Amino acid sequence: MTQVIRTSAELREKVATWKRSGMLVGVVPTMGALHDGHLSLVREARKQSDRVIVTIFVNPMQFNNKDDLEKYPRDEDHDLALLEAEGVDVLFAPGVHEVYPDGFATVVAVSGVSEPLEGAFRPGHFEGVATVVMKLFGMTQAGRAFFGEKDWQQVQVVKRMVEDLNVPIRIIPCPTIREEDGLAMSSRNVRLSPEHRALAPRLHAEMQAAAAAIRAGAPVTATLEAAKAAIGAAGFGAWDYLDLRSAEGLRPITELSEPARILAAVHLGDVRLIDNIAV
Repeated sequence: MTQVIRTSAELREKVATWKRSGMLVGVVPTMGALHDGHLSLVREARKQSDRVIVTIFVNPMQFNNKDDLEKYPRDEDHDLALLEAEGVDVLFAPGVHEVYPDGFATVVAVSGVSEPLEGAFRPGHFEGVATVVMKLFGMTQAGRAFFGEKDWQQVQVVKRMVEDLNVPIRIIPCPTIREEDGLAMSSRNVRLSPEHRALAPRLHAEMQAAAAAIRAGAPVTATLEAAKAAIGAAGFGAWDYLDLRSAEGLRPITELSEPARILAAVHLGDVRLIDNIAV
């Protein structure tokens, strides 16, 4: 039975008991609306930890669009049933005032890797991410944390923060989980209309084609522009970005001379899809 805990004081007491017994604690931070992508992180955490905490907290600090915050799907009962089936030890589901009590005045900002891509299009987003993740690391006292590579830039931000601030936790990135047609699993996918859901896999398909062309020696800029044009012609909306960046550090790349990722964000109806793949 998964225990639901809502206060950091109660959680700290539970984790202290585990640690006195020499147990390694893993944490999977989420915003709920769980799907198989999240559950793949839980399964990896079970393999690498003695006890597993999953956190569910829809973090208002990382939403720069109030409408997006209000529309974010929430179903704790369904999420709890999924976590119990996976053998999770604790669901930590704090309220907003538990995480950000009256007088809260600290923000964690990670420069450099947070600034391009999502950072440019969602001002303040990564400050919200870094702050809440640091809070959750302190609240859970976990030794390992598991994050999905679908949010590649987020993983880089968290890794940089942990290294810079000497946080005693190991970050474990886990592969993106996709639907059979290639669409990266996301809690926001439930908001896609049937027409847009049928169209959405074209994003991943065109990114794969671009990656194959770049590996074969095609010019980077022209290849990415062609991919944008193809996806736009298919019926997608406005682009935020489709870039080739260094896998570590997210520096712009015009020639394939090091491990790299294609990262994309595009609008489809009122849903913003993000994805990334290795090149």
